[in-house]
Amino acid sequence: MRILLVHNSYRQHGGEDVTFEQEAQLLRAGGHDIVVYARNNSEIQEGSLLRDLEIAKRTIWASQTHDDITALLHRTAPDLVHVHNTLALISPSVYSACHNFGVPVVQTLHNYRLFCPEGNFLRDGQICEQCLDKNLLHSVLNACYHNSRSASAVLAFMLAFHRARDTWDSIHTFIALSDFAKRKFVQGGLPAQKMAIKPNFVYPDPGTQKQQGQFALYVGRLSHEKGIDALLHAWTQIKENIPLVVIGDGPLRQQLCSRYSSDPRITFWGQIPRPQVFDAIKGARFLVVPSRCYENFPMAIVESFACGVPVIASAIGAVQELILAERTGLLFQPDDTAELAERVEWAWNHPADTSRMGIECRADYESKYTAERNYDSLMKIYERTLLLPIIN
Repeated sequence: MRILLVHNSYRQHGGEDVTFEQEAQLLRAGGHDIVVYARNNSEIQEGSLLRDLEIAKRTIWASQTHDDITALLHRTAPDLVHVHNTLALISPSVYSACHNFGVPVVQTLHNYRLFCPEGNFLRDGQICEQCLDKNLLHSVLNACYHNSRSASAVLAFMLAFHRARDTWDSIHTFIALSDFAKRKFVQGGLPAQKMAIKPNFVYPDPGTQKQQGQFALYVGRLSHEKGIDALLHAWTQIKENIPLVVIGDGPLRQQLCSRYSSDPRITFWGQIPRPQVFDAIKGARFLVVPSRCYENFPMAIVESFACGVPVIASAIGAVQELILAERTGLLFQPDDTAELAERVEWAWNHPADTSRMGIECRADYESKYTAERNYDSLMKIYERTLLLPIIN
């Protein structure tokens, strides 16, 4: 099968980018002819007002992308197009090009941006679903995207423009990463019959840890929605000498490093290569995922499962589907730092229980999140999509 993969990477490499790269490797390993059209937001340079207006225009409709994709379709004639992210340089113009060519489209929904310009239903530290009723003005008034009314207005207009054009109707199959995400997308208006569920996966298999870990671990973006500030505040309530390693970068890094550098238990490692991240996970007693937003499918959780390491996480969104309480980890209420501190202390002081949980984590990975499982699921989605009638 010849497949055109389309993805717009972020400036800071994240879970969506990892998933895109892993699926491309997996499909090539499966013997498929893979064509890639990729852009990266690092191409966007800070500049003048005219430059900003040009980026805004491209976010809504990138004519160059439309022409590029059209030429690529004619040159390669793929059986199917699989789109991941389109913000900001690719834009939804890709769907128009595919529709005009008559090729079926699969879209993985990595976040909630079709219904929330911010992408995670979070505003001022609280869950907000005001835009889910399709009244996107809320996002502009509240400057939800990058704390900017103008940037929020661009995304809100882009969504409203493409809703009015029925752009999403050109997509044959949507892939949601969890049951929770599927329910939100259907609530927002996407047709349930077009929805497929396929979780993320870990490839290649990193293997499981060989001995009990010696520290707690956070892996992810250092930003407000990820709850890293709540995690570090929880550590001030922990009296025991429990080491915490923080891996990642983001807008809060400088502030958090400055505030907590005096605590010898907390170490910031910054952004490190993925193989070293797996080494860190294997050296951890448990991973902590303190998100306060609707995580769609945190890669760190399944990576931890693959390494046989349990997870302590916020009981919110799809995370509650991933973690079986007291079997593959522990849950706490988002932003409840006292409860989080209690969970951390219990897990640290019950190594036999965390080891047992780690065994169940690995079993969960092997049954749900391996490359083989993902490949089978993806092939079924592709085959079903190819049998659908071409959308006129």
